[in-house]
Amino acid sequence: MSIKIREAATRRDLKEFIYLPSKIHRNHALWVPPIYANEWNYFNPQKNRAFSSCHTVLLLADRNGEAAGRIMGIINDRSNEHWRENNGRFTHLECMNDQEVMHELLTSVEQWAKGHGIDKMIGPFGFSNQDPQGFLIEGFEHPPAIASNMNFEYIIRLLENEGYTKEVDYVVYKIDLLKDIPAVYQNIYQRAMRNKLYEIVEFGRRKQLGPYIIPVFKLMNECFKDIYGFVPLDQKEMDQAARRYLRILDPRFIKVITKNGEVVAFNIAMPNLSEGIRQSKGRLFPIGIFKILRAAKRTKQLDTLIGGIKEEYRGRGLDVLLALKTIESAKKAGLEVVDSHHELETNLKVRAEMERLGGIVYKRFRVFQKKLT
Repeated sequence: MSIKIREAATRRDLKEFIYLPSKIHRNHALWVPPIYANEWNYFNPQKNRAFSSCHTVLLLADRNGEAAGRIMGIINDRSNEHWRENNGRFTHLECMNDQEVMHELLTSVEQWAKGHGIDKMIGPFGFSNQDPQGFLIEGFEHPPAIASNMNFEYIIRLLENEGYTKEVDYVVYKIDLLKDIPAVYQNIYQRAMRNKLYEIVEFGRRKQLGPYIIPVFKLMNECFKDIYGFVPLDQKEMDQAARRYLRILDPRFIKVITKNGEVVAFNIAMPNLSEGIRQSKGRLFPIGIFKILRAAKRTKQLDTLIGGIKEEYRGRGLDVLLALKTIESAKKAGLEVVDSHHELETNLKVRAEMERLGGIVYKRFRVFQKKLT
């Protein structure tokens, strides 16, 4: 039984690459397809600015003439320069439970990376940490949140058999909104609310978000500069990211804090969309968007996406103000739990705050690595 690796070089190949996971996961009860309109834009260098600073390759593995796996290789020059590394990345890795297919995919992307002088591969990791990162290694019984991988357990075994080991883990907390907020948090919240230096900005409609989108991205660049794998976004990438998420964000769960009109802190969350995306089969049109919006109204889970505080304003209770304002909106909407999204296992300060709110780790994701020299 022969395996052939080929580059996804044509639009037909790209379509096969994009839709292959739906074949692999057809019997995977909790798997959620991507939003395919976003996938076509993601893999289009004309619409995804990240390609401009990266070398990339998309590979498909055929077993006996039928696609059985895929992988994307990325060399992010801007990231390697920023972090003074010489790393390649793999992402969008999918395959059947077949060690030979996994071996051929990884060997091919490693050889491609070596041809560019790369010393080490990490993954799954996309263009930046705004893309899904890490394979799920704990918490397979729980449904996924948006912008996170939902892989079979066997993928970890296949990957480790090819010599890949842990690079870094992310933990995900679940916070029960039905429990009382600790008194210490209530006290910090009240003090922060009395401080007239800061204004908490809340939103009721998407069009109100417009003036704050770019300032939030600029603050994100500033706040995340030392976070593992982060690559600062340029103006065009900010614009693309805004278009990518604006149509599905719920303004009720976006909180911004300003001082003298300057954005100094923000938090972005949204109701879990997994069931709606599953029902729509990843298609927004003609009626998929309505299924997604309907599911968002029925879910009991709020998914945190991203947040940050300008460095000189940390330790002043703004994190508590953002958190409790978000929880207040979530309870008002009838939501019962919060998914924290990925937190680096080494980010002990943020983890401590999650645990003070009663959060428990219920998922763990792992980025793997392998030295090529």
